[in-house]
Amino acid sequence: MKNNIKYLATVAFASMSLVGCNDLDTQPENNYVTSQEKQEAIASKPDLASAGVVGISSAYNQYMAVYSSAHCDFGWPAALMMLESCGTDLVADNNGYNWFASAANYNLGTTNNYVNNLSWYYGYKIIGSANDVLRNIDPETTDPNLQLFAAQAYANRAYIYFSLAQLFQSTYKGNESKPCVPLITEENSDAAATEGCPRATVEETYAQVLSDLDKAIKFLSESGLSVDKLADTGAKRFVSLGTAYGLRARVNLVMNNWQAAADDAAKAITESKATPYSIAEASVPAFANSDDHNCMWAIYIQEVDRVVTSGIVNWPSHMGSFNSNGYCSAGAWRYINRGLYATIPDSDCRKGWFLDENAESKNLNSNYAAYVAQYGMPAYTQVKFGPYNNVIGTTTNANDIMLMRVEEMYLIQAEATAMAGNPAQGKQILENFVKTYRNPSYQCPANDAASMQEEVWHQRRIELWGEGLAYFDLLRLNKGIDRRGGGWTKEWVYNIPAPLKPLLVPQGEVETNLALGANNETWSKPSPVDDF
Repeated sequence: MKNNIKYLATVAFASMSLVGCNDLDTQPENNYVTSQEKQEAIASKPDLASAGVVGISSAYNQYMAVYSSAHCDFGWPAALMMLESCGTDLVADNNGYNWFASAANYNLGTTNNYVNNLSWYYGYKIIGSANDVLRNIDPETTDPNLQLFAAQAYANRAYIYFSLAQLFQSTYKGNESKPCVPLITEENSDAAATEGCPRATVEETYAQVLSDLDKAIKFLSESGLSVDKLADTGAKRFVSLGTAYGLRARVNLVMNNWQAAADDAAKAITESKATPYSIAEASVPAFANSDDHNCMWAIYIQEVDRVVTSGIVNWPSHMGSFNSNGYCSAGAWRYINRGLYATIPDSDCRKGWFLDENAESKNLNSNYAAYVAQYGMPAYTQVKFGPYNNVIGTTTNANDIMLMRVEEMYLIQAEATAMAGNPAQGKQILENFVKTYRNPSYQCPANDAASMQEEVWHQRRIELWGEGLAYFDLLRLNKGIDRRGGGWTKEWVYNIPAPLKPLLVPQGEVETNLALGANNETWSKPSPVDDF
């Protein structure tokens, strides 16, 4: 079943140089060129670096690159969907069509499971792609094109290290000295490939993340170039200045750098020029097209991509209620936690993102409703995500995967402002956002910083449902997993106390990276509890 995952990540990915970067390694006579010669080649032919940058975005979109026969292996979106399945709010049945059952089962305290393998190996593949670009660009370059290219590598590397840091060690505050993940950069990747690389501390990992984001923001600001320059279509697969600020806002939020997080979120909103879906736009199935004005960053999917031509090994196959070619239509529907659903007011357009107890939604026109009835979708099934090109029942599973929406920035700004000492202003930010874009009747019930943080988390659970962020919120907010009353199958009804334990470094990495150091402690799968 596995496809050669027992490799030191740095060895495997150092050898996977991207198209465009390979061309720089040898001359026609097979004589190796120096780093200086590579940089000169890049300067004279920036298309070489541009190809490497496109390769970074392509590294997110992979077909069975870790597991050779697993229909849940379709790149980084698969890792995010695994994480969604681990938590509280995305509910699914335990049947033969649910490829994410092992994540929902929460048997994660081992060195070998889908969750740790997919996140680790795809993460380091993206990091390796970023390093390939950076090793060929002078870090002091003033060339606008090269600054744009380097910024992409820095930002993507930061995003992945930030993601892995949260998964493979406890959250930042109070755990700064604990071992985190190996830090592989363009400077040490060759040595790491032969000698291995130890786990850096949490503090060192976050310092690398912030350093990379600072460099990305600096280069994007200085270059003055738009990411539209990198591609004629699907430009939001690349990191814009607004997105870089958005990434730094996320990091500062986890680090409890509250004012910095609020400031970065505000800059992300301004620089991205993105605007939230209106109430009308959010009142129909959507979230499938990176060209939408609320999307800041996405994994761009094309019809010719292998995950699409596979038919069913892709994100819509497992999450697309309105595509007829996939596991959803075979019965592996995804539902919202019933307890969470009950908290959404009828006046909130987001309640229509899910079928009610009668398997109906006010967001669906007659054609969508007929499709729901035709397939017998159960109550609480998600109808948030629209089909590709809005074709109901499509067999083409080519939805883009949104990695960042501007709506998230308003929620970060509200929480961070409140936690920075101004809960009244944070409340106003949150209230204005929800009333304008989701629920005209909304009144924020919170008045102090702690209750504001809880209310923003509640809004995040609704707004960002199914988008790969919920499990990270459980980790950063020191929340447990309480599935009681959520509609979970009885064998997966858990009440897991906080803090949630970090994932273990995969067995393949342990066996081949002799410099790694001690792994995290193993832990047992929780036992089911009585439901209510």
